[in-house]
Amino acid sequence: MSDGFEDQVDDDTMVEDDAVAEDDAVADDPAADDSAMYDLDGDGVADDVMVVGDETYIDTDGDGVTDAVLTADDQLFVDTDGDGVLDSEFIDANGDGIVDEIHTDTDGDGQVDQIVADTNADGFIDTVAVDSDGDGTIDSFSLDTDYDGQVDTQIIDEDGDGIADVTLTDTDGDGNLETVTYGDDSDNRQDTGFGTNVNPS
Repeated sequence: MSDGFEDQVDDDTMVEDDAVAEDDAVADDPAADDSAMYDLDGDGVADDVMVVGDETYIDTDGDGVTDAVLTADDQLFVDTDGDGVLDSEFIDANGDGIVDEIHTDTDGDGQVDQIVADTNADGFIDTVAVDSDGDGTIDSFSLDTDYDGQVDTQIIDEDGDGIADVTLTDTDGDGNLETVTYGDDSDNRQDTGFGTNVNPS
């Protein structure tokens, strides 16, 4: 994993063309081209769109293959690696139009094993939670606690008991993580979050 979070969460997840939305003639025409409403990859070219029932199928690169599906309840599922399988869910938790979390199945087993999040709504990733052993529970957190774009804290549950065992911390901002080991509650550290099921039924 990189020492920093340089990737900006895409705030162009769903771009509405006001001219299209406000044009009654286009809105009332069932054959109207809705592709101008979406540019998920931010390349400045409108994505190809096909609406089937309550779901919107989006082809971001124009190759004729669906890359994303928007459901009736505004859940956005995306094929991030181009293998034809929808592997990520983009979530706008607070409804402000900016993606706050991305849930990803990185190994293609059908289970979420990585969650990246923008916890302070500044448009940049500051938290990565990982299920490293595929048991369905989070066992590692990488955090940018001061929001400077660099990881300064990593917390690991090595034995899967739901209690943090190792924390790596950059206390002086030099980019180096120092190690502190703990495995009980005598240190008064907050251990909640570990053991969280990333694939709730």
